[in-house]
Amino acid sequence: MDLYEVLKNRRSVRKYKPDPVPEDKLPTLLDAARIAPSWSNKQCWRFIVVRDQETKKKLAESMPEKNPAKKAVGETAPVVLVLCADPAASGFQDGKDYYLLDAGLALQQLMLAAHAEGLGTCWVAWFDEEKARAACAVPKDHRVVALTPLGIPEKQPSERPRKELEEITFGEQWGQPLK
Repeated sequence: MDLYEVLKNRRSVRKYKPDPVPEDKLPTLLDAARIAPSWSNKQCWRFIVVRDQETKKKLAESMPEKNPAKKAVGETAPVVLVLCADPAASGFQDGKDYYLLDAGLALQQLMLAAHAEGLGTCWVAWFDEEKARAACAVPKDHRVVALTPLGIPEKQPSERPRKELEEITFGEQWGQPLK
């Protein structure tokens, strides 16, 4: 699949077929995350691959009832990936914690690779970190940054509205149109 097609057509998937994720796909996706850029090449992220239904249920219990991805995490997705990061293994400069950006880049690359392979994902950040940490025995020096269900989409969600390019870009200075 063409890169720009992947970028344009990736969607947040919350409904999955019961089919398992093909075993040959998971290493490909995790490798896409592995090669992501990071602050000073520190690669502070770690992924936990969860297939066990009881662990997925515990992860779902860390999420509020109103979280639209709760059922995907706890019931329908055959795999849930738990993204963790070690803040001490990344940079902190000018009041910015780079572990969040580093981990986000790794997960985004994984999500794009998943879409290219015909799989669906959904960035999930609305959860109780301590409950998610306990569900997967994540050490205290690591943060649980995000979760994503992973599986074969039941259907491709429709395109969501996006702001026009002119609304999000400036030329030279804030508020100046890009020419």
